[in-house]
Formats: sequence, C-alpha cells, structure tokens
Amino acid sequence: MAEKWYVKYTFALAALLLTVYLMVVAKAILVPLLFALFFAILLSPFSGWLEKFRIPRFLSSLAAILLAILFIVIIGFFFYRQVISFAQDLDMFAQRLDDLLDSMNSFLSTWFAVEGDVNVDRLASAFFDYVRDNASALTRGLTGAASTITSVFLVPVFMYLILLFRDLLKNFALQAFGRGEEGNLKKIQNILNRVKTLVQKYITGILMVILILAILNSTMLLIIGVEHAIFFGVFAAMLNVIPFIGPIMGSILPILYSLITMDSLIYPLIIMLGFYVIQLFESNLFTPTIVGSQVSMNALVTLLFLFVGAQIWGLVGMILFIPIGAILKVIFDEVDSLNHYGYLLGRIEGEKSEQRSALARKIREAGEKAAETIKLPILNRSSGESEKNE
Repeated sequence: MAEKWYVKYTFALAALLLTVYLMVVAKAILVPLLFALFFAILLSPFSGWLEKFRIPRFLSSLAAILLAILFIVIIGFFFYRQVISFAQDLDMFAQRLDDLLDSMNSFLSTWFAVEGDVNVDRLASAFFDYVRDNASALTRGLTGAASTITSVFLVPVFMYLILLFRDLLKNFALQAFGRGEEGNLKKIQNILNRVKTLVQKYITGILMVILILAILNSTMLLIIGVEHAIFFGVFAAMLNVIPFIGPIMGSILPILYSLITMDSLIYPLIIMLGFYVIQLFESNLFTPTIVGSQVSMNALVTLLFLFVGAQIWGLVGMILFIPIGAILKVIFDEVDSLNHYGYLLGRIEGEKSEQRSALARKIREAGEKAAETIKLPILNRSSGESEKNE
C-alpha cells in the first residue's frame, strides 16, 4: 500500500529540520571543512603536477598549502599597509565630518527652522553609550567572530589532509554510491569529475573577476580623485563574492568617504554611477564569460540559497551556499530521479534573455564573441589537466 502524502511530508520535514539543526550545531567543523574541500580541489592539479616529478604526495600537498598561504599573506599585507595609510588620515576625516555636520545644522536651521547641535563629539558620545548599553550582545558577537577566526586555522590542516588522502576519499565515494555496478560507477565518476571541474572553474573565475573589478574600481576612483582609491577598489571587488549584497556594500564605503572628504555632492553621484556601470559589465559580461553559465543558477534559487545560508551560517553561509547549490545541481542532473530538481535550479536561457535590457543584451553578445575569440586558454588548460590527472 502506498504511503500517505502526510507521512512522506512528515518524514521529509523531519529530515530537513534535523539537517538544518546539525548544520547549525556543527558549524565550527563544517564551515572550515567545506572551505578546505573547495580550495583543496582547486589546488589538486598543482599537487598532481608536482607528483609527476616523483615528488612524494606529502611534500606536494605541503607545497600546495604553502602556495595558498603565501597568496593569502600577500593579500593580508596589502590590506595592512592600506589600513595603516587610511588611519593616518583619521584626524582630517574627523575634521571634515565635523564641518559637514555644521553645514547640515546650518541648512536645517535656515530652511526648516530645526535647531540642532550634531557634532563629532556628540556622535562619539552616542556611540559609546550604545556600546555600553549593548555590551552583552556585542560580547557575544565578538566571541562568535573569535570562534570563526579560530576555525580559519583549521582550513589549511583540512586542506593538507584532503590533498594527502584524495584518492582514498574518491575510492570511498565510488564504493559507497557505486554499489559495485558498472553503470553506477561511471555515473559517480562523472559526478566527481564534473564537481571537480565546477569548483575549479568557479573559484578560478571568481578570482579573475575580482582582479578585473579591482582594476576597474581602482582606476575609476583614481580618475575621480578619491583618496585611498586602490584600497576602496580592491575592497569592493573582494566583496563581490557575496551575490547581490556584496556589490552594494562595497560601493557604500567610497561613496560615504567622498561625501565627507570632497567638496561637492557631484563626486558621490559620479562614484555611484561608476560602480553601477562596472557592476553592469560584471553581471552581463565578466561573470557569464569567465565563470560560465554551468556554475550559475537562476536568480530566484540563488536568492533563496543566499538567505538560507545567511540564516544558517551567517556571512560565510552567503558565500558557501552558492557553490553548494551549483554542486547540488550537478548531482541532480546526473541522477535520473532528481532531474526535475536540477531543472528547477538551472537557468532558462530564453526567458533570461527576454528579460534583459537592450544594453545588457549587447554587452552579453560582446562577451560571447570575446569568449569565442579567446577560448579562455587558462581555464581550458586547467580543465584538461584535471581530466588527465583522473
């Protein structure tokens, strides 16, 4: 006798709630483990290339980890120098903010007959009052941040172990899900290959997009004449890894800085327009061309994954749940009984192109022509080497 619908619903709901609960409770382990897994997949071609020269796997894995750490140290040193330079202008920034508040008080008093006395000292006093009144909540937040920073140190350890035992993990997946059947083994092997290619292409593409955006943002801010343009440009580009919200967050800081430190309101408006144009190119040219449509989901599901990730794991959830969703789509597409879920996650090209503006369609067409000309040799070579290593 077939099961009643409410029985299936009860089991599905219980499984979903248990999964979410375990994800919340095990965040301290799952988050660094997922980051380590993604970066280990990215570095596995480099480790495999070293092993061709008869370098032992434990040394090749260590060399890959050291390369990643060196890259992070360079990025951290850059931001450290920029923050030090930014801190030297805090006195000037406070003076300009005080002048702006005086002008605002004068404007309100003249045009709206509103008497106010807003200055930097009162803002600082209000800030310290807020900190004192919300000390417990802020302490919990700092404790959570410290826990997150502590878990960061687990990432290289997990990366090294995943690279070291990657053949063991692969064989485990084949044995666990292949069930000894030739057809299942081929399907699982295909899923593993597609996931590996997807993760490598996604991370490599994101890094390339960040580099392009950093150059464009910094150039735009330098032309306008904004102080610390490179810092603001790189910071905004790195926030682009957070879909939808990241570009907005990245543009707010230079807009506010120019509003306070520059003499005219036209500068913040120009900066806002510049970020909008760059973001238009990013969403319609750079990301579709470099990252590729195969790692993309439709806007509805992407937004849903974004908010679910934020609710479960906070900011890191917003970053991790997008590639997790793309991996789920690969699995759904390969499993016949789950194909309809893969269709739900994917994009419908015809509907997407109809919703674009004329300018966006032209940008997209230019990007497709550029992709045909360039053929993305770096990414293609990486994918080819990955298939060879398999």
